[in-house]
Amino acid sequence: MSGPDFLDTPQGRRLAYHRTDGVGPCVVFLGGLKSDMEGTKAIHLEAWCRAQGRAFLRFDYSGHGQSSGTFEEGCIGDWAEDTAHALNTLTTGKLIVVGSSMGGWQSLLYARAYPDRLAGLVTIAAAPDFTEDGYLASFTDAQKAELEANGQIAMPSDYMEPYIITKRLIEDGRNNLVLRDPLSLPFPVRCLQGTADTAVTTETAMRLLNHADSRDMRLTLVKDADHRFSDDTCLSLIEQAVEEVSALPR
Repeated sequence: MSGPDFLDTPQGRRLAYHRTDGVGPCVVFLGGLKSDMEGTKAIHLEAWCRAQGRAFLRFDYSGHGQSSGTFEEGCIGDWAEDTAHALNTLTTGKLIVVGSSMGGWQSLLYARAYPDRLAGLVTIAAAPDFTEDGYLASFTDAQKAELEANGQIAMPSDYMEPYIITKRLIEDGRNNLVLRDPLSLPFPVRCLQGTADTAVTTETAMRLLNHADSRDMRLTLVKDADHRFSDDTCLSLIEQAVEEVSALPR
């Protein structure tokens, strides 16, 4: 496969992306925290869309994958700017946005800002507000003191090497919360969640389901699926969710 194309943002960041031409609505994949556009779900969805002649876009946020910057420099708001610029510059017409983990939060931020662009939304282990309700809520007094004193702490992960969480990430996350105020999703929404996910709980999935205002929103719980949500069964469920929101009348 050829290398990515690049898009410069108004903030001076350079985003790597792969775009596939085809019929709309264009399917856009938004990856998770510290993941990249070369992951199993992104690549599988791209191949599936290409086989069906569907338009598709995947890209790396700044500080991720092949895009410019470092992870430690970034925050939720930066990645929301990246997402908005990529989608508004590289696509036209209606979109079906597929957001995984932190990408689920990003998809909700984009939907809140540009509701008319979405034909449908699919979330996979969506993690809205995780900086506040996950990280900060679980920090010990010692970790909070370290964050205040040093501006960052190292966090372990069940799915990758430990990574640095900065004070800026926490504070900026507080400015981008989506579960505190009304959240209108005026299009079909399908949420997928594994019951064995140790990074995002089923309680988070239920909280999003109960909080959002949507005329057609459904949550599918998959027994024993973990946060990766990348085995054959899970990938098939993602395909089905995209097909379902594609087929529904607008």
